[in-house]
Parts: sequence; C-alpha cells; structure tokens
Amino acid sequence: MKHVSVLLNEALDSLNINDKSIVVDCTLGYAGHSSEILKKCGFLYAFDQDIEAISSSRETLNKIGKNFEIINSNFVNIKEELEKRNIFKVDAILYDLGVSSPQLDEDYRGFSFHKDAKLDMRMDKNNKLDAYKVVNTYSYEKLVEIFYKYGEEKYSTSIAKEIIKSRPINTTLELVEVIKKSVPEKYKREKHPARKVFQAIRIEVNDELNVFEKSLKDALELLNSKGRICVITFHSLEDKICKNIFNDVSKIDENLKHLPVIPDEYMPKYKVLKTVTPSKAEIENNPRARSAKLRIIERV
Repeated sequence: MKHVSVLLNEALDSLNINDKSIVVDCTLGYAGHSSEILKKCGFLYAFDQDIEAISSSRETLNKIGKNFEIINSNFVNIKEELEKRNIFKVDAILYDLGVSSPQLDEDYRGFSFHKDAKLDMRMDKNNKLDAYKVVNTYSYEKLVEIFYKYGEEKYSTSIAKEIIKSRPINTTLELVEVIKKSVPEKYKREKHPARKVFQAIRIEVNDELNVFEKSLKDALELLNSKGRICVITFHSLEDKICKNIFNDVSKIDENLKHLPVIPDEYMPKYKVLKTVTPSKAEIENNPRARSAKLRIIERV
C-alpha cells in the first residue's frame, strides 16, 4: 500500500520555508513530506533508520533534485549528526511520528495485527530488542506497566497474565489470539482488541517516547530566529510530551510575571503558533489520519 502523508499541506505551509531554507525532516519514511519540502527548500537533511525506506526515498528524491542528504540514523542524534556536517542552525524541522503504511503493510516487519509475521517491530533492524523478546521474556509486572503506560490499555493485567500462560508466542497473529482470549466480547466489537498492545510493544522496542523527548529538546536549540518546528503526533503520549515541551519554552517564568517590564533576556525565546487537526475529508480519504495532531512552534 502506498504511504499517504497525513496533514501534508498543513505541515508544508506551517514550516514557512523558501529556496534558501535549510530543513530537517526527522522522519523521512517513504518521502511523503520530504518530496514536497525538497521542491521548496535550499537544502534538506532527512533522518531514517530503516534501510528499505531510505533506498526507496533516495530514488524518489533524486527525481526532484540533488539538494538533499539522507542520514541513516535515529533522530535522537539530530544535533551530533548535523554538527558532523558543520550545520549548527537550521530554518525548519519536521517530525511525523506515525508508522509509515509500508512498514505496517509489509507482513514480515511484524508491526501489523492484521497480518501474520514473526514478532519483530524494529524500525532499526540492528536493534537488539525486538517484540519477540518483549512478549516472551518480560515479567508480568513489566508487561502490565508497558501496556498500561504506552497503550493506555484497560485490560493490561488480564492480557499480561494470558501472555505469560501462553509462552512461547512466536508470531503476530498468535499474539492477537492471546489478546482476544483476555478481553470481554464487547471490547472486541468496539475496536481491534490488539491495537493498543501492539502500539505499546512498538513504543517499548524502539524506545520512542524517550528518543522523541531528547530529540525535540535538541531540535529547539538548532532553530534560527523565525525558524519553526512542526510535530505531527498520532497518540496522546507523544502529543503530551510535545505540548509540555512547547509550553515550557514559550512561557514567562512565574517569578517574573509581576514585574511591570520584563527584560528582553528573560522573555521566552519561542512562541507556540497553533494546533491543526485533519479535515473531515482527509479522515474519510485516509482513516489513519483520524488521531493526528500537528503542533507548531517558532523561535522568536
């Protein structure tokens, strides 16, 4: 299935770039956003850990221009990797935190709860931790914790119990059957019962929340004046991290609020612009967009 980029035009407009801009796409994927950015910017640096996505995207981007470099690395290394290339300031940075459709749709990657595959879920194939290890070696307490914390799964305890009882679990559909056994019939009718558990395992395997938090803090320091960061999130945990970091850097220190005039050096260096959600039409066209949210911040 072709990957459809969510909030594509909204993100492009919000990045506010021109033909002189240095732009970083932290989540290259299958070049949905990058293709359009490349047409408008001076130079594009794009991060990805997935070799297959990189090779497909390189082909796509080469047809548009040569003013780009793909960096095969996790975006947690944004600062170090750009510094290696003597880049210390940039004009725009994009994060699209959704898993790309091809990753979900390729059976053997083990991301999908609709297709049978070995339990894997690694974005970076060199990662030592995979879904098989999480499912088959984590303690009951640890499983409950990640299902609850990363999946906001209300049946975490019964699912974890059933997993421990059913080990070894080798494939995605075996895991789906175990989850189905652990939840009430009514829950199965509402939404796919494995959705939240699969999300939780994927976040754990790829350490997604810690990686995003560190990367976003570094990204803020890299912005030029009037530079912008756009973040597209797909679930409340990522969105909460983004919202909190943006709020922290854009508000005036409580202790200074009572002053009649606040000295310039104590004024916030950033301002939060707006939050955008997909239109009804986009959600109808691409159901994966329904939970997406775009947050934008600018360096003052």
